[in-house]
Amino acid sequence: MTPRPLAVACSGGRDSIALLHAAWRAARALADATGRPHPIHAFHVHHGLSRHADDWLTHCADQCARWREQGADLQFHACHLHLVPQPGESIEALARDCRYAALADMARDTDCDTVLLAHHREDQAETFLLQALRGAGAAGLASMPAAIERDGICWRRPWLQHPRAAIEAYVAQHGLQYVEDDSNADPRYARNRLRLQIWPALTAAFPQAPQVLGDAARHAQDAVECLQALAEMDLRAVAVADGLNVEAAVALGGARLRNLLRLWLHRTTGEPPRASWLDRLSHELPGRSEARWRMPGPGELRLWRGMLRWVPVVPEILPAQPLALPDLRARQTWALPTYGGVLDIEPVTQGGVSLDLLRRLTARPRSGGEQFQRAPGTPPRALKKQYQLAGVPALERGGPLLFSGDQLVFVPGLGLDARVVAPAGQPQRALRWRAHHTEGATGQGTG
Repeated sequence: MTPRPLAVACSGGRDSIALLHAAWRAARALADATGRPHPIHAFHVHHGLSRHADDWLTHCADQCARWREQGADLQFHACHLHLVPQPGESIEALARDCRYAALADMARDTDCDTVLLAHHREDQAETFLLQALRGAGAAGLASMPAAIERDGICWRRPWLQHPRAAIEAYVAQHGLQYVEDDSNADPRYARNRLRLQIWPALTAAFPQAPQVLGDAARHAQDAVECLQALAEMDLRAVAVADGLNVEAAVALGGARLRNLLRLWLHRTTGEPPRASWLDRLSHELPGRSEARWRMPGPGELRLWRGMLRWVPVVPEILPAQPLALPDLRARQTWALPTYGGVLDIEPVTQGGVSLDLLRRLTARPRSGGEQFQRAPGTPPRALKKQYQLAGVPALERGGPLLFSGDQLVFVPGLGLDARVVAPAGQPQRALRWRAHHTEGATGQGTG
């Protein structure tokens, strides 16, 4: 222990009360030996989900007050949550995520860079089994780490290798009082069903189960570290610009490809990808030169000319009728949020559209059958064919088509139709489409 403040997450249950008691006693002994104070902070999260939550908070606060009378350098802090689960949302997951967020906030407020958690060996074994029953990979089977740092806070579980029986003996030895959470008997929760119905039979048949399942979790943690290091190495080898070289990534093979994609997608999107997505991508990427995959959340994966990129996507709600634009002759830009982008209008001396046409443009979504002429003297062709000839990827063919009456004027990715280009010497403007989800990209058509 260092002289810095140390926090203990304390729900009021047997395990956390025992850990808090052990922590302040160790801190007091260390302070007596070194002459330096080692303050302890007890963090309690009031979830607001149980009718007994107020009683638990009172119990923790009163217990800390009694220990301060015994010489403990101990401060009590509580955070009230007001959780309202949405239909179909896991109460367990919601309470867990919000609890850790609240603990982190209290740690920052009290200048604590370490928070102790009271999980023990049976907790670890239960977590391993639950993850296995959910079909988890190595990361899930790794269960709970003994120590991990997130956002500048170190979360430690000093009793992860100790059995529940040792904690029960400690509580009995010191006559500690604790509260019982009545929800622990509710079989609607998966952990409770495991603990109440499965665990007694499992340990009766295999007494060594808590120990060996904890060992299995540590083996999985080792495997996760190795997989992480391998993914880092592979990412350095195949990363290009803001994406991945797909040919090099696919050459790694299926398992290493999935391992690489897991790391890259997590870092790129901020969310761990589902195993089903990794399986799909590892099967569909080989042999493809162009594709797109809409992923959960506001984005999609785009494959074009051997590079895989993640692109945020602005949802498009296209109008059913043509959208009349204002007079654009004096404009430099015009936003079209319905199409998810902005039209840039720039003065040029040649290759632009006449000012007269800018008075009466309409924007329409692509409907099929449109004919576009790329250059004077060439025949008008279907847009799909013109896109192919110009090498414009399908994933860059969004945005509005601009018309003057029935005459197609401008196509994002291709530019101005040759039939509307103004003669040299006339006042004219170039048009360029900038989609919000391709910010900074090149290749959007200009005229």
